[in-house]
Amino acid sequence: MSEHHVDGADGLKRSIDWKQGTAIALGVPLLILPSLGYLPLYVSGAAILIWAISVLQGFFQNTAYAEMATTFPRASGVPGFAQHVFADGNQGRSSRGKLLGGFTAWSYWFGWNPILAIFALLVGGYLHELFPVLGEIFTEYQLSLAAGVVIFGGLFAVNWFGLKDGAILSYFLAALSLIPLVILTVAPFATGHVEMTNITGNWWPTDWAWDMHHILILFGVFGIAHWSACAWETAAMYGPEYKNPAKDAPKALFACGIICLLLYVLMQASVIGVLGVDGVIAESVSPLMPVAQSVFGQTGLMLTVVIIMLMAAMVLIIQTAYLGSSRAMHSMAVEGNLPKIFGQTNSHGTPFIALLVIAVFNLLLISMGNAAAVLAASAIGYTIAHGLSLFAYVITKSNPAYADLKRPFLAPKGWKGVGLFFGLFNVPLSVIGVVYLNSLEIGWTSTIVAFGVLGIYVPIWFYTQHELRRRDKEAATAGSLHHDSNEDAVDVDELSDPIR
Repeated sequence: MSEHHVDGADGLKRSIDWKQGTAIALGVPLLILPSLGYLPLYVSGAAILIWAISVLQGFFQNTAYAEMATTFPRASGVPGFAQHVFADGNQGRSSRGKLLGGFTAWSYWFGWNPILAIFALLVGGYLHELFPVLGEIFTEYQLSLAAGVVIFGGLFAVNWFGLKDGAILSYFLAALSLIPLVILTVAPFATGHVEMTNITGNWWPTDWAWDMHHILILFGVFGIAHWSACAWETAAMYGPEYKNPAKDAPKALFACGIICLLLYVLMQASVIGVLGVDGVIAESVSPLMPVAQSVFGQTGLMLTVVIIMLMAAMVLIIQTAYLGSSRAMHSMAVEGNLPKIFGQTNSHGTPFIALLVIAVFNLLLISMGNAAAVLAASAIGYTIAHGLSLFAYVITKSNPAYADLKRPFLAPKGWKGVGLFFGLFNVPLSVIGVVYLNSLEIGWTSTIVAFGVLGIYVPIWFYTQHELRRRDKEAATAGSLHHDSNEDAVDVDELSDPIR
C-alpha cells in the first residue's frame, strides 16, 4: 500500500481523491442564495462587484490554506491547522495557545454548522410558495422543521457508511445543483430578460456617503459575502481523507474557486438584470423564484422542475456543511479541545456522535424561523475563525520551528503578508462590520446568539481539560498497580523456585 493511502488520523479513512472532494464542496455556490437579495439592499448593483472581490479574497486565503493542507496532511482543514499551530510549543493541557486553537476551531464549526438550519428554512419557504396546498395545511416553520428532520436523517444514514459513499451522493447532487443554478443564471441572458440598465442605472445607492456609518456597513457587507464567497475552503477539510493530500487538496480547492467566481458574479447579475434592485429587495428571501417565473412563466412543468431541482441542490450544501462541521468537531475532540465522545467514529470512519449533535442543534436553530438571522449569527463565527486561522498561517511562515517542514504546495513568495492583511481585514474589521450591520437590520438577537454560542466554548474547554487530566491520572494509577503486581509475581516465583 502506498504511503499516500494510509488511513488518516484517529479512524478517518483515506478514501477520496480531488474530484470527490470537489464534488462534496460544490454545494458552496448555493451559499449565495440567502444573500442574493441582502447585498443589493445596501450596495445596489455593486453587489456584483462585491461578490467578485469576495471570491478573489477566497483565492488569496485559500492559497494559504492549500499550503497548510499539504504541510499538515493529517489535520482536518482550517480548524485542524489552527489547533496544531496555536498549541505547538505551548506545554500543558491548559495552555492559552491550546485554548485559542480550540476556540478558532469552535468558531469555524459555528460558521458552518447553521447552514443546515438556514437551508432547511429556505426549503420550507420554497415548498410553501411552490405548492400552495401545503401552505393551507402547514406553516412555513412546520414545513422547514419537517424538511430538516427528513434531510438530516437521510444524510446521517448515507454518511454512516463513510465519506466515500457521501462523495458518491455528492456527484449526483452536484450535477443536480449545477443544472438549475446554470439554467437560472444563463437563461435570463439567453432569453433577453436581463436589462443591463437595471444594473448600470442603479450601480450604487444614491444616498451613499463615505462616512463612518457607511464604511462600517461596507465592512459588514464584505463579512456577509465572505461567509458565502470564501467557503470553498471546505475542500481542505478532508486532508486526512484524501488519498494524496499534497495533490488532491490544492486541486479541489482551486476547482471549486473557479466555479464559484463564475456563478456568483453571473447569478447576482442575472437576478438584478431581470428584477432590478428594487425588485430584488422586494423578493429578498427567494429572488430566484420570480426570475424563474419571468423566464418560464408563472406556472408550468418547467418552472416546477427547476425549483424542485433547486431545492434538491440545497440538500448538497446541507451535506457539505454537515460533513465539514462534523469533521471540525472530530478534530477538536482528537486535539483534546472537546470531550472525547465527539471524536468517536464507527467502523466506516464516520464521526457519528458529532453528526447526531449537529442535527439536533440545527433543529433547534430552525425555531428562530428566519434564515437571515441565523446567517448573521453564523457569519460572526466564520469571520473570526478565518481571521485567527490566517494568523496561524503567518506563524508557520515566521517561526523558525516550521522552517524545515515539507511544503509540497508552496504559496507564492510574500504570501505571509497576504495572510496577515486578510487576517486583519477579517478580525477585527469585518467582525465589527457584521455586528454593526446586524444591529441595523435585525436587532441584537443574532449577535447575542453568536457570542453566546462562541462564549459557551470556554467552560466546555475547561471541562474537557479536567476530563483529560482525570483520564491521565487514572491511566498512571493503573500503570503503577500493574507494575507493582508484576514485581509481586517475580517475588513469588523466586520463593517457589529453590534453584534460583
